[in-house]
Amino acid sequence: MDGPRDSLGYTAACAVSAQGFAEARCLPLLLSSQNADGGWGYSARARSGTEVTSWALMTLHSVREASCDEAALRGLRWLCQAQLPDGSWPAYVGQSTGCWATSLACLALHLQAQSPAAVARGLAWLVKSWPSEGSLWWQLRTRLLGDSSVVRQDSSLRGWGWTPGAASWVEPTSYALIVLHCVAGESRPADADERVRLAEAMLDDRMCPGGGWNSGNPRVYGVAGVPRVGPTVWALLALRHVDANTRRQSSLDWLEGEYPKAGGAGSLSLAHLCLQAYGRPVPPLEPALWALYERNQFLGNLLAFCWAAIALSGKPIFLALGEAKGVGP
Repeated sequence: MDGPRDSLGYTAACAVSAQGFAEARCLPLLLSSQNADGGWGYSARARSGTEVTSWALMTLHSVREASCDEAALRGLRWLCQAQLPDGSWPAYVGQSTGCWATSLACLALHLQAQSPAAVARGLAWLVKSWPSEGSLWWQLRTRLLGDSSVVRQDSSLRGWGWTPGAASWVEPTSYALIVLHCVAGESRPADADERVRLAEAMLDDRMCPGGGWNSGNPRVYGVAGVPRVGPTVWALLALRHVDANTRRQSSLDWLEGEYPKAGGAGSLSLAHLCLQAYGRPVPPLEPALWALYERNQFLGNLLAFCWAAIALSGKPIFLALGEAKGVGP
């Protein structure tokens, strides 16, 4: 392409043709990549998984194209059949243990207004699934090691781990909070409020010293953790309805500063979605997506296409819970 490139690497020529990226690229790939069993894998022809199938269904719901109805029905059927007897979802069919993907499966079913009983069972499992912090083994190990200088965190604040009994991590905690904020009524467990309170406090505690989040601890061996776009986005979206504080504003400032540097379509789309949700000014997303697509077709990563389509759809329905608190530049 001709012409000077800006900080995101796209030219004026891209902007001219930047219409309908979701319709022209995201949806066709999503529909053609659906597996015969109804699910989706992380790339075309890859094994169907709970995470990517959930995001594919949320994408189809966001774009609301009638031509996608059959694909959505097949995907919903796959997701419902993948649920385990205890109410959880495994990462892949054939695994016997539920995991963090339960949050996304519940969110996808809830947004599609499908299987409220399955959603209720999934959320009940989620609320009863505790991380290792605070357990007898954790307390004994902490007492024996007695070294609090390795990491800095308040282990009384507990969120969710990638698998039951593992330590709390930022992304699975954020996904669980988002779905628990979305679901009301009979599907929401009666004991969810205390889990939400602890998890929100845990995310605030795990924020990196200068703002933003990484996947785990904010400080290890006295060294400040380096924030990353993905965990920062999910934590900010999970805390969107909690009264803002100065440190959280610094996380938004950090994300806003990282936005022009984002070199991947997934990170760029997530950052755009989050900053828009908080009322921060962002440049148009579509021209940058066209440029990134022309560069490497997002490396065939279906999650990146899903997040791009959802970000382009406007206000995703899972964020339509009122205005965020403490927004602003």
